Amino acid sequence: MKRISAEAPGRCGIAGNPSDMYGGSVVSCTVAERAKCVIEYGSHTGFVLVNGDERGNLQTAADLTLRGDKLDIARAALTFLQVDPAEHNLVLSLDTQIPMRAGMAGSTAMLAAIVGALDAYLGLGLNPYETAETMRKIEARVMGVVCGYQDQHMAVFGGLNFMTFVGKESLKQEDADPLAVVEPLAGLLLPVPLILAHTGIQHHSGTVHKSPRERWLAGEPKVRQNYARIGQLGWLAKKALLKADWGTLGAIMDENHALVAELGGSGPANDKLIETARSAGAYGAKLAGAGGGGTIIALTDDPETVGKALMEAGAETLLYPRPGAGLKVTLEEV
Repeated sequence: MKRISAEAPGRCGIAGNPSDMYGGSVVSCTVAERAKCVIEYGSHTGFVLVNGDERGNLQTAADLTLRGDKLDIARAALTFLQVDPAEHNLVLSLDTQIPMRAGMAGSTAMLAAIVGALDAYLGLGLNPYETAETMRKIEARVMGVVCGYQDQHMAVFGGLNFMTFVGKESLKQEDADPLAVVEPLAGLLLPVPLILAHTGIQHHSGTVHKSPRERWLAGEPKVRQNYARIGQLGWLAKKALLKADWGTLGAIMDENHALVAELGGSGPANDKLIETARSAGAYGAKLAGAGGGGTIIALTDDPETVGKALMEAGAETLLYPRPGAGLKVTLEEV
């Protein structure tokens, strides 16, 4: 067997999120930070899982039961793909540069790397759309995460994309459901930098999204109205990007955040950094992903001033979006 190495990026939502849960549209960009999975032969029967300081030895299918630790994401993938550990002698190692539970899809990027590596090992032949759909099934059906489709498609396709998820609002992934539309904004370089500021507060995206999702399913008019408008903002953001109309894009980001916050989807730490960015001269700012902590994104032509203000306001880390490659799988002779 060859040594299989797979890696995938985190992402930040520029506009339109979280309408990917409601049949909407988003503009999203990768970050430079990536998650990695390596599969290679081991000396023990079964799957040895390694993620940082946590290690597990899977000998039977019973060992795939989720335990609430950092190895669950690998257990879930093996469960969904019906891999019996007893039939293998492999080591699956995980590593990441992406801040976890920070609203940057770090867990999904890691899952993309795992699925990509297992796809190569098992010879499944998944195309990029199938890979993204498989990832979401693992998150939703095995891990019980309430999530949309942005994260999986960004981890697989990479880059700076306009994506629309019309017809996928049920989240059921039935055979009749359409595939997502992923439109690369090819060759578009952002002359005005985007800055990400991580609050340092960890959260679980599925928990953040659950209550608004329940209210949407119940048909609450305000929730339905807000998410429909957020989906429209994804289309408008695409136009603003292509025209390099940063004032309009900033206003779109501000409206996006106001609509999410109105439904309780933000949080004090998020709002403080967003207001700080605006006061320091940013065109606009909003959540990069889920609220309740995590990360905010700001659009500015003065990144030094805005970045300094964000750090002084309590941001733990600054990161910078970069349109980069999606899921990459490498086979090496050993």
